[in-house]
Formats: sequence, structure tokens, C-alpha cells
Amino acid sequence: MKVLFQDLQKHNDRFSPHFQQCLSEVLDEGWFLHGKFTQSFEKAFAAYCEVKYCVGVANGLDALTLIFLAKKDLEKWEDHDEVILPAHSFVASAQAVVLSGLRPVFVDIDEKDFLLDVSLIEDKITSRTRAIMPVHLYGKCCDMVEIGRIAEKYNLFILEDAAQAHGAFYEKKEGHLSSSTSKRVGSWGGAAAFSFYPGKNLGALGDGGAVVSHDEKLINRVRILANYGAPQKYAHDYLGRNSRLDELQAAFLLTKLKFLDKDNQRRQQIALRYITEIKNPSIILPYSAEKEASRQSVFHIFPILCRERELLQSYLHERGIFTQIHYPLPLHRQRCLLPYVRSRGSFPNAEKTALQEVSLPIGAVMEEDEVEYVIHNLNAFRL
Repeated sequence: MKVLFQDLQKHNDRFSPHFQQCLSEVLDEGWFLHGKFTQSFEKAFAAYCEVKYCVGVANGLDALTLIFLAKKDLEKWEDHDEVILPAHSFVASAQAVVLSGLRPVFVDIDEKDFLLDVSLIEDKITSRTRAIMPVHLYGKCCDMVEIGRIAEKYNLFILEDAAQAHGAFYEKKEGHLSSSTSKRVGSWGGAAAFSFYPGKNLGALGDGGAVVSHDEKLINRVRILANYGAPQKYAHDYLGRNSRLDELQAAFLLTKLKFLDKDNQRRQQIALRYITEIKNPSIILPYSAEKEASRQSVFHIFPILCRERELLQSYLHERGIFTQIHYPLPLHRQRCLLPYVRSRGSFPNAEKTALQEVSLPIGAVMEEDEVEYVIHNLNAFRL
């Protein structure tokens, strides 16, 4: 049996008739940027994320960068003011900080779930700290209640990096009662950035991204900056960039958005099987069925740890099971970021994860026999 890490062709074949219709409608409309499909998607995605506003942009990196640039200008942040973020993430998280003229300050991750360790945040706050950027890595929501408490205490902006977490929830307990409030990723902070890279849970057929927020002033500035800094044609008030979600990708995404919750549910079903049925002592699982109840991951990635990663990957590959690594080099060791890091510090959990993490196949079109095959071979693996 052959189990691909991600079968994008099979995933998108389900939508082929819809995509053909989208292409036809966009061609008939004859308007390819800032048209009705982008406007419809922005409205639908804002509603889905439980926020008031959305701006479609070219990609996830631009979404993050534009938020920082807008906030920096609106709040008069200075160059080299600081943003706190996890040491373990895709490089775009930190690059956006640097490209905005700000300075990344890294915090180690929690060894149990690979997310920003909230207990370490306050030690990194200085007089120049302006923002916290929780990264909802692998599709799981950070502890937004505690992050929100810290941000309020120190008057810090929260930018959610939700590039991997379309549709995830975080549940907030209400006092000592059994009642609770469940909110979508993207609705907890001052703004959030999403990526629609093809491999995401909500992926375009090319690049794309979005900024979502309740803050109309911030959203308006992001929209202007993304359009060459022009509030109106040929009137360029700011140094902006060209970052637009085109009409065809917006139409594709609008179609796929209708199926996102169902696709996420399938990922959760597969993840639950992994969590409950993988019993190999050589493999560390970062999740438990009980803990997933309050932070409903959408499992963009299903990560495991193995101290003999190369042996495990080779073993699985020989049996037709394809895996990946997310991510083999922590941010504080990335060459492009070294000149901008205030202090390298100590990040043992990020270092360990970079050396041991393996991402298992998971996706909305993965069949039960494929899941069974992966579990069987993982349990049969011996060091």
C-alpha cells in the first residue's frame, strides 16, 4: 500500500465541477482583482471566523507583515520594538516581524503540545515589547485566555498566526461553573493572519492569504497598505505593497469554505484513532483525547516525536508511508534571523522538537484502510 503524506489531487478532484463553474463565472465577469468574488469571500470568511472584517491578500507572510506594518504606523511603534513569539514555527512567523522593522523575541514551546509556553512569556517582556504572536501550530489553538490576560496586564497587542488553524476552536471556561464559551481561532486577538497555501485545511489552487479583525481602523489600513499604500487610485499616502487575493482564487476558496468543517471533522476522526491506537513506547504523542476537548485542533499536521527519527522515516518509507518534518531547524538558529535576535537564550523543547518531530499522513480524503495501515506499521516499529 502507498500512503501519501497529502494527496492534494484527490482532495481537489472532489471540487472539480465547482472549480470549472468558478472559472467560467470569473471569465464571464471579466474582472480579475477586487471584484465580487473577493468581496463575497471576505464577507463569508469573516463570518466564519466570528469577526467583523476580512481582507484578502496574496499570502500568509503578507498577512502577518501587513498587520504589523499597519499597527506599527497606527500606534507609532518604533523600529526594533519587540514581538514575542515561539521559537518553533515556520520561518514566516519571524520573518514578518523583521520585515516590519520590529525585533523577534523568542520563547520556548511547551513540550506537551509544541505551542508557545505561556508560563515563560512574562519573563521576556521589556519596556519595548509591543505584541505577542501566538502561533496556532499544527492546527491547535494556543492558550488564548492566559495570553489575553498577559496582554491586558502589559497593554500588548495580540496577533494570532492562524496560518495552520482554519476552523479551530478554543473553549473558555466561565468562572467555577460548568458553562463555557467556545470561540474560533482568529477571534481572540486584535487581528489574525491566515494562509491559503494549497496544502492548508482551506487551501487555494495557488497562493493566498487573509487578515481578519474586529478593528475597522486596522483593517482599513491593511487594505490600503496591500494596495500600494493607496486609499484611492493614484493617491499613494503610504509606502505599501502589491498584495491581493485574485478573483479566481477567491471563488475557489468560497466554494471550499462550505466544506471546511466537514473536512476538519474527518481530520479529527483520524487524529483520534492515532491518539488512541498508537501504542509504541518509542513514539511520543503530543495529544490526548481528554485534553483535545477544550482546544479543538483541526490537525493541519499530526506530529509525533521519535528519538531515532531517520530510522522511523526510513522504515515507514520502505512500507510506502510518506512523512515529513515540521520543522528541522528552530527559528533562533535560522541564518536569516540571527542578526535580529536580541538574545538566543535557551530553548530546549524547541531544540528537541526540531530533532525528533515526524509528521504523519492526515487529510480529509484519507481512507480508513490507510489509517489502519499507518497505525499498524507504527506499532510494529522497533528501535
